[in-house]
Amino acid sequence: MKNVLKTLLAAATVSVLATTGAVAQEAKTLKELLEEVQQNRVSQARINEQREAEFRSERADKQALLRRAEAELRAEQERGDRLAQQFADNETTLTEKEIELDNATGTLGEMFGVVRQASSEAYGRIATSIVSAQYPGRDEFLARMSEESKGLPNIGELEDLWFALQTEMTESGQVARFTTEVVSLDGGTTTQEVVRVGTFNLIGDEGYLVYDDENDAVQPLGRQPDGYLVDSAFALRGANSGLVPFYADPSRGSILGLLKQKATLSERYHAGGVVGYVITGMLAIGLLIGLYKLITLTLVGGKIKSQLNNPDSPSSSNPLGRILAVYHENKTADAENLELKLDEAILRELPRIEAGINVIKIFAAIAPLLGLLGTVLGMIATFQTITLFGTGDPRMMAGSISMALVTTAQGIIAALPLILMHSIVASRSKSIVHVLDEQTAGIIATHAETEQA
Repeated sequence: MKNVLKTLLAAATVSVLATTGAVAQEAKTLKELLEEVQQNRVSQARINEQREAEFRSERADKQALLRRAEAELRAEQERGDRLAQQFADNETTLTEKEIELDNATGTLGEMFGVVRQASSEAYGRIATSIVSAQYPGRDEFLARMSEESKGLPNIGELEDLWFALQTEMTESGQVARFTTEVVSLDGGTTTQEVVRVGTFNLIGDEGYLVYDDENDAVQPLGRQPDGYLVDSAFALRGANSGLVPFYADPSRGSILGLLKQKATLSERYHAGGVVGYVITGMLAIGLLIGLYKLITLTLVGGKIKSQLNNPDSPSSSNPLGRILAVYHENKTADAENLELKLDEAILRELPRIEAGINVIKIFAAIAPLLGLLGTVLGMIATFQTITLFGTGDPRMMAGSISMALVTTAQGIIAALPLILMHSIVASRSKSIVHVLDEQTAGIIATHAETEQA
């Protein structure tokens, strides 16, 4: 209060000084100045009284608010005490009611535990079953029974549980057709007719399907298994009656999931890496050379047969014709010189006949060695992986081991047809050379007999 009065006196003094200064500037005589000061003093006193009244009024209001807040605080404290007492009374009542419930239910409490356990087991089996793709939403009741139910089940709930279990058992032995939406691998959806084989497999337009129980969606496998398995699935899907052989997955999709990880022939081939590509190139080149030689030698053999039917008119388009031309040019020579001339002619023909055959033989010998080289490189990479990462995860070594095994197989696979091709081509060339030697020997013998005669 003293501070407030000091503030009011200071304000009044400043106001009087300000007013006196203003009056002093306007008054012309001392009398007028005195009158004006008196008037200002009266008006200033009134203003100060008004301000004091406002301060007292506000102070009274603050006191009223404080008293009201204190009253509300006491009321809330009393209410809190009442609620605490009520909570304690309710806890006591709840404990008494639980005891009464236990006494009333008696052995029925065991049935509650059995029903809840059976519901939980049925929910785990039915929620993941492919039958739910045909009958969606049937696991919601079991979820409530196994997790949310707090009291004893009634007759209706027990019948629903029995009906769910009976439906699952019945549908497990049925082959059914139904229409549903299938989520494609690119994210789109299509409506398809799906064949369900018991609780084992679903078959759609793409082949084997899987049921995603988390999203309640049917979708195709990321990669279908081998072709003969998919063919059996399509055969079953297209059949309307009778017995149809079908490859079922008794593990309800686990085996199909493993088959997705099975490497295809293309993946196995590319596992050989650079060494495998080199072996493939050698195989292709060797087969092309062998095919070319087989065709050319067949044509040469045909021309030689034609030449045998007309030995008196040698042709330069075949080896036998060129040898006969040498004979006709040297008919007057003695047998020894003629033999040398004909041997020289045969030696000139041999490179043309045998050209490329040794290349096939070399490729057939190199291919297994390259496969062995790939095996060694793969094992080196495997040991490097073991050195860096240990043997905790075999998948990290799978790539190197695949290279080690695949290249050996590729080398052997490439060598077998090359050896066969080399044998065929070499046999064909030897038959042609044999004909040339035979005809040359006959020519020399005939010429020798003519000289002796």
